[in-house]
Amino acid sequence: MYSTLSDPQVTDPQVTIVVVPRERFSFTRQSLESIYQHTDLPFKLVYVDGGSPQPVQDYLQTQARERGFELIRQDRYLSPNYARNLGLRYVDTKYVVFIDNDVEVTPGWLSPLVTCAEETGASVISPLLLIGKLEDQIIHSAGGEAHVKENQKTDHSSRKFHEKMYGCNKPVATMQQHLYRQETELAEFHCMFIRSAIFEQVGCFDQGLLNTREHLDFCMLVRQSGGTVYLEPASVITYVPGPPLEWTDIPFYMLRWSDAWAIASMRHFYSKWNLDKDETKLAKSTVEFRRKWTLLNPLIHRLTFGQDYLLVKKVVYRLDKLLNRYLTDRYARKYQQTSTSEVVSSPTQTTTLAEV
Repeated sequence: MYSTLSDPQVTDPQVTIVVVPRERFSFTRQSLESIYQHTDLPFKLVYVDGGSPQPVQDYLQTQARERGFELIRQDRYLSPNYARNLGLRYVDTKYVVFIDNDVEVTPGWLSPLVTCAEETGASVISPLLLIGKLEDQIIHSAGGEAHVKENQKTDHSSRKFHEKMYGCNKPVATMQQHLYRQETELAEFHCMFIRSAIFEQVGCFDQGLLNTREHLDFCMLVRQSGGTVYLEPASVITYVPGPPLEWTDIPFYMLRWSDAWAIASMRHFYSKWNLDKDETKLAKSTVEFRRKWTLLNPLIHRLTFGQDYLLVKKVVYRLDKLLNRYLTDRYARKYQQTSTSEVVSSPTQTTTLAEV
């Protein structure tokens, strides 16, 4: 059975679990209950709640009182790294797990991660990440590659970013021979186990990355500082994306996967790592695809009774661009003054938060 802060027998857990919003709020209950049902080691829990609708806010407040975890509430939507830094300042354990609010963990998921850390000295560990329903057993990520390729030519040198996810969208059954504990270059923030001491080398999470490349940036910084990243497939979690979404999810989803945040993030990433190619067009097309797949196409399907007329698509897609621009502009005007003045202190350093 699990133990928590409210358990009088637990005085010194090794792990803090920090839950942050990913892209919606409607999976909050299922995700949190899976953590309390399936975690097999003592843990502390810090829950960062950014702008959830009233029913979710009420649920989290009740759970925080009953279970004794730390609830951090801000009445606005938060970018992922901003939320992680808010949670990080409450971490005083040897290890921390950052986990999104739309994942389900499986029985005994935490023990293998701790064991891997103790036996390998790893700085970052990824479980085997599935996607969708657990029973479908479809891999989202089983580690991967994330590094800068530098080519030295006679007249100039080039720096290009290389990323590859292992096992993406493949059934677990077809990948069994590759699923063993191993060093890798890539872990994702759906669920990332971290040795807390590494923040002394790499600092807090980079808030210039608003909605993309955060995990790649962090893993590269860890490896650059001499740390290691491991895959531990004995631990399994599944990421459960929409659709469907609740109506109250839509404004956050639109901001989370906005064009403005994607372009700003990609430009920041390429500038930070001194890369030659600025793939802002790729970033923009990726978030547009997310909005179409999760929000717009289901809406069009309902409006046209399954016919998906081309004219309706054009109109809805155009309205999406206008609404997306309006939401991001409104958010920036409303919060950029307060965001840049906030300071979050971690156990290792103090970092000024710049949201937009």
